[in-house]
Amino acid sequence: MLKFILVGIVNTIFGMGVMFIFYNFFHFSYWISSASNYIFGSILSYFLNKYFTFQNKSKSWITIIKFTVNITVCYLIAYGVAKPLAIWVFSGFNTHVQNNIAMLAGSVFFVGLNYLGQRFWAFKE
Repeated sequence: MLKFILVGIVNTIFGMGVMFIFYNFFHFSYWISSASNYIFGSILSYFLNKYFTFQNKSKSWITIIKFTVNITVCYLIAYGVAKPLAIWVFSGFNTHVQNNIAMLAGSVFFVGLNYLGQRFWAFKE
């Protein structure tokens, strides 16, 4: 768990940096910005978690497929819940603020779901 947290901190800083830069500076949409976080962050996460956190020695494509499915499902659930929730809770704010809050909340939801999926399914031997 400690290794997952350390990897998570590095990955979160990297991924959230990508996401907020894409959204706030390049003005990409909510979905493109948040997806970019997980495209770039997932590549880093895969290697750090496979070899450092879970010390998975598997050379199988099945592990990569399971990891990709896990990331995709966690992303869709986390950000799919976060956006309407942020719009509802922060209805008095403008869309830009709502989307930034939704991306932050989606990141938090994602971390929990992703840990469970990687620990108990994607990298389980």
